[in-house]
Amino acid sequence: MDFMSSLAARLYTDTRPALTPQPSVDGSGFGNNVADFAKDYAQTLQNGEETAKAAMVGSADPHALVQALAQTELAVETAVAVRDKVVEAYQEILRMPV
Repeated sequence: MDFMSSLAARLYTDTRPALTPQPSVDGSGFGNNVADFAKDYAQTLQNGEETAKAAMVGSADPHALVQALAQTELAVETAVAVRDKVVEAYQEILRMPV
């Protein structure tokens, strides 16, 4: 039995460094990823709006308008899905007993 407990302790210490978060050296942490996502989201919405305005005055291709609207719809659906997951996680944290 002593052999099994020492083996378990050794395996735990071997895997522990792999489980601890490592700070990113290049500054690409979670906050930067969220900021990049927000910039890309805003840029996608702006591109869709500009293409829609151009289509209204007749200077944009209808196919470009459809493509821009599809990209905008996908971006909004993704943002809503992420928001829903964040709210769900927050609600789960609130349900945890203290």
